Amino acid sequence: QLDTPSITGDKETLSSLRRENPGKICPNPTNIEAVTLSGHSVEETGEKIFKYDTKSGFVCRNRDQRDWKCQDYKVRFSCSFCLGFSVFAVCWTRWYNRDHPTGSGDWEHLSALRKENPGGDLCADFVYVEAVTVKDKTPALKTGQKFHFPGKGFVCRNEDQRFSNCSDYKVRFGYYCLGY
Repeated sequence: QLDTPSITGDKETLSSLRRENPGKICPNPTNIEAVTLSGHSVEETGEKIFKYDTKSGFVCRNRDQRDWKCQDYKVRFSCSFCLGFSVFAVCWTRWYNRDHPTGSGDWEHLSALRKENPGGDLCADFVYVEAVTVKDKTPALKTGQKFHFPGKGFVCRNEDQRFSNCSDYKVRFGYYCLGY
């Protein structure tokens, strides 16, 4: 955690965090996770987040919130790392698309996917979720749409979108595995 909420919001930018913690954040993070200081996920807070990616970091703007106030967040970055001759990497499941953006949005929950795909590759301890559009495989972070990562899953709510409904997304889950 670097910043506490101010008049404009809560900013945990990668560049500022690197300045405050020299050598402690890897050069190319593979994932970012943000939670409130009390441990609540972004989904649980219901706040709209302006930036939430491995290039910029995390920015919650007060002006985007219904009550004009962001909670205090902390972030962490994940990276692949080496240990001796072994490399711990991220392995991925196949892509899943269980829902379409009709009704309230596109809901790709891990618990629902496990129920619908028993005996599949959804049994590992997942540390990442990746979402892309079904139509052209655009990463969710680049669509300009608002979405949430509630625990283990992906949610795009139509009510959070400014100009249109959610795109149709598919997801896959990543877990640490031993690479060579």
